[in-house]
Amino acid sequence: MSVAAVAAEEVVPERVSEFTLANGLDVVVIPDHRAPVVTQMVWYKAGAADEPPGSSGIAHFLEHLMFKGTDKIPTGQFSKIIARNGGEDNAFTNHDVTAYFQRVARDRLATVMEMEADRMVNLRLTPEDVKTERDVILEERRSRVDNDPGSILQEQMMAALYRNHPYGIPIIGWEHEMEELTREDALSFYHRFYAPENAILIVAGDVETDEVRALAEKTFGKIPRHGEHVKRVRPQEPEHDAAVTVTLEDARAGRTTVQRYYIAPSYASAKPGEAEAIDLLMRIAAHGATSRIYKRLVVEQKVAASAGGWYTDSGLDSGRVGFYAIAGAAHTDEDLERAIDGVIAELRETGVTQDELNRARASQVAEFVYNSDSISRMARQYGWRLAAGMSVEDVEEWPDRLKQVTVDDIRAVARKYLVENDSVTGILKPVPEYTSSIGNKPAQAAGNGKS
Repeated sequence: MSVAAVAAEEVVPERVSEFTLANGLDVVVIPDHRAPVVTQMVWYKAGAADEPPGSSGIAHFLEHLMFKGTDKIPTGQFSKIIARNGGEDNAFTNHDVTAYFQRVARDRLATVMEMEADRMVNLRLTPEDVKTERDVILEERRSRVDNDPGSILQEQMMAALYRNHPYGIPIIGWEHEMEELTREDALSFYHRFYAPENAILIVAGDVETDEVRALAEKTFGKIPRHGEHVKRVRPQEPEHDAAVTVTLEDARAGRTTVQRYYIAPSYASAKPGEAEAIDLLMRIAAHGATSRIYKRLVVEQKVAASAGGWYTDSGLDSGRVGFYAIAGAAHTDEDLERAIDGVIAELRETGVTQDELNRARASQVAEFVYNSDSISRMARQYGWRLAAGMSVEDVEEWPDRLKQVTVDDIRAVARKYLVENDSVTGILKPVPEYTSSIGNKPAQAAGNGKS
């Protein structure tokens, strides 16, 4: 791990360059000449949390529609053209961003850059395009959410965790609103947010800065800026005054599962040093088989078959931390909840040891080095941070900031953010499937919130 720490200091400095075109498009170039391939990503600073009220899912819907066509590209041919050029492409939507990416041979960069610039401003949608793709996203919701009790529970937990902020609205959208999304809704969102001054172009791979600059000026540089800054107007989350429990009983569930979410700051919204401390706290508390929660619940107490957690750190306005446990064969949700409470109380009261901090920090730095070895992961790493308003320096100086975190810092963020009033507990219980033809089917308790 000490080798990784030294390597981290040598991986990124003076590799990455950035510049801004006259129309406001930010461009980041990450040269890597080990293979003649390039990853291009365009990040729009607009996501599900920027949707107009009543139009949930429109950001994700537009992401799908962006693959339809323009005056230059026939409907449905965007990905096929890239495939014929030996490349691959895809896209994703988050609460805060929508990103499109291609991976191609370096001599095809000009082609995909021209195509991406074209659809930034020249998207064409027919009524049939909209109808067909609306059916696609509705089916996606049914398969990914409605048919998965774990996803249903998580959706309800997020709605309970964020009582006012749009992070509580699912990225894919609520079904009744998705059914009503129109061509006009999609184009309105497109014309508002898909502008060069609201986008970041990341090019990573076998390229040089001057080459990328020339291509970007020739393609994206022709697009006029919208003329006014694209503002994000979002309601903010109020102070919370009570914990919430959400219970879902479903015959499709496996073993009983308990999850716990807490609102916490993200890297973009945290005070200096806090996000790094939360990051290390959650690696110690919930990452892998050596984590506190796994050792306590699975190895020592044997109440869980599995346990862990995570830190969602990339949000513009906030992040969250989460813990989960899957019950052992003979244990209940009450057993799991007590055990999770015990781990969290221990983190708040006694904190972590210096040895735990040293191991977690070395592991995080090693992960940074491994990510630096992949041009696609590096493009994503810079894209996430820059789209949330951070800088190239914020990404590159992250290992140094980790070195500044102390055990006292970790205890402080545990006490500050692992707070009951800012939490939601989710319980998923399997119930016997009702098979009798006599009488009425007993009601299931789906998403019963209680304070």
